[in-house]
Amino acid sequence: MMIYHTTVKAVGSDVEAFAKKRFFITFGEPALVSLKDFCYFVEVNPVMGEIKPGSRLVIDEKEYKITEVGSIAAENLGKLGHLTVFFHGDRECLPGSICVEQDQMPELKAGSRISIIE
Repeated sequence: MMIYHTTVKAVGSDVEAFAKKRFFITFGEPALVSLKDFCYFVEVNPVMGEIKPGSRLVIDEKEYKITEVGSIAAENLGKLGHLTVFFHGDRECLPGSICVEQDQMPELKAGSRISIIE
């Protein structure tokens, strides 16, 4: 079941700085000025269900198991398109983030599709 989906519209000029630390940030426009160079800009779409551990993040056809969900991650995602995704497999997340299984972070680009499925 589809819980959330969006498409990357634009890529900040310094996203690689966070990619080296194995996380990325999405934002619908406008993003905070201090973060705009580090974000992937996405369409703001509603979250249509509960995001929980065991759900899967899908980026351009590759799936990652979600290990933890921050307390305000779904709310921020649905209202602002804002989400931080960590690829370190931890089970402790910041309130506005999700953690997925430890894996190589994907290379996102304009046109990349991001989904969360049950």
